[in-house]
Amino acid sequence: MSSLAYFLAKDMIDHINTIVRPAVYLSMFYFFNNPRSSILDNYLILLCVVYCVTGIAYALAIYFEPGQAQLWSVLLPVVLTLVASKDGVFTAIVGDYIYSKWALEAFIIANAKRYSGVWLITRCGVLRKKGYTLDHWYPCLLKLILLGAASRCVAFLLLITFQKK
Repeated sequence: MSSLAYFLAKDMIDHINTIVRPAVYLSMFYFFNNPRSSILDNYLILLCVVYCVTGIAYALAIYFEPGQAQLWSVLLPVVLTLVASKDGVFTAIVGDYIYSKWALEAFIIANAKRYSGVWLITRCGVLRKKGYTLDHWYPCLLKLILLGAASRCVAFLLLITFQKK
C-alpha cells in the first residue's frame, strides 16, 4: 500500500471529527458562557484550531512512543498557551509563532468586533496594548490552517522516515 494513500485516507476520515468537535464543544460552551462573538465566528476559529492541533498530534504520535506522545500532547498546548498569554521580551519574539497566540487573538478580535458605543474606546485601547487589530482575524485563521497543513507534511515525512503504520 502506498504510504501517501494510507496517510491521506487516515487524514480524510479524521476530518469528520475535525468538523464535529467544534460544534459539540460550542453546543455546550456558547450557551453557558454567552460570548459577544457570533457562534459562526467561534466555530470557524475552533475549526481552524482543531485542524492545526490534529496535525501536530499526528506528528507527535508518529515520532514518539504512545505514552510519550500522550504526554507531549498534553504538555505542549499548556506550555505554549502560557508562553502566548504572558507579556515579556521572550514571549514577544516567540509568541508570534505559536498557534495558541493566534487562536487567542482570533477569539479576542471576534469578541471585540461586537462592541459599540463607550466600549468601543476601551476596546481600541486594549487591542492596541496587546498589539491586535481587527484586520488580523483572517490572518490568524490562515496561520492556523497553514500550521495544520505544515504539521501534516512533517507527520507524513516522519511516517516515511520511521516506516510506522
